Amino acid sequence: MDNIKSTILITGGAGFIGSNLSEYFLASGYKVICLDNFSTGHRHNLKDFIENPNYTLIEGDVRNIADCVKAVEGADYVLHQAALGSVPRSIKDPITTNDVNVSGFLNMLTAARDAKVKRFVYAASSSTYGDSEGLPKVEEVIGKPLSPYAITKYVNELYAEIFSKTYGIETIGLRYFNVFGRKQDPNGAYAAVIPKFVMQFMKHESPVVNGDGNYSRDFTYIDNVIQMNELAITCQDSKAVNTVYNTAFGDRNTLNDLVAYLKKYLSEFDPAIAAVPVVYGENRAGDIPHSLASIDKAKRQLGYNPKYSLQDGLKEAISWYWNNLK
Repeated sequence: MDNIKSTILITGGAGFIGSNLSEYFLASGYKVICLDNFSTGHRHNLKDFIENPNYTLIEGDVRNIADCVKAVEGADYVLHQAALGSVPRSIKDPITTNDVNVSGFLNMLTAARDAKVKRFVYAASSSTYGDSEGLPKVEEVIGKPLSPYAITKYVNELYAEIFSKTYGIETIGLRYFNVFGRKQDPNGAYAAVIPKFVMQFMKHESPVVNGDGNYSRDFTYIDNVIQMNELAITCQDSKAVNTVYNTAFGDRNTLNDLVAYLKKYLSEFDPAIAAVPVVYGENRAGDIPHSLASIDKAKRQLGYNPKYSLQDGLKEAISWYWNNLK
């Protein structure tokens, strides 16, 4: 027990990002508490460490303040990942999205404040940039939100800032840009584009690209995100907290680029995939046309140095999908 570094509460710890964070921090000598209601997370994401004596799973909901208070007990840091993602889901059901992403966030922030945690790090979103057209996206320049989801993630930043100023709790927001990698769910109506396309290609089904394929994204591999979360809780510079950081690779690729890479790397496992055609559909409501992050602030203030480009990350992710989902 003497060599335990600290205790981290990871909300949404059974989800894609949360379970990867849990696995990494357990392997790095931390105690990890997971709070999840399994609405979008999966028990199979926990199988590699559920028996670890330094791991505690609490089944609960961030919308229930009592669950938040219980989960944060004894935690030194909070990595708040619990949220309902997806722009289309928020357009279809803005009330539930708001309940989880705003009320749930406020519950966790309040519980963390009362428990006197050292730092509250939370998953913010590139959707906060909204209709701002400038590229690359710089943290201090945002536009108006284009979806209910984007509103909720911006409100998180506002609450974090107010809690820092009013109550003195240290907060850091990480604006995630299109995160992908191992354990990302390819199923369901709101599956992210990369795992969804991978599964379709593996079944020799044609993926549907929204629009003409020229929308671009700063696709960010999960290990870059893990690095940012670690930097956010270990940073000792008081000037680097109580702010937000882009969490990305700092490069952009179009959806057409993405499809070409997927075909190339998947066809190394199954040559027939190279011939699977792509279908083009309508643009999706609420989508930002182009997204590219400036990561200068994270490099300067946190020492961020992302290791995985889209191509590097895809090679890793596709290998994982092929071996685990085929």
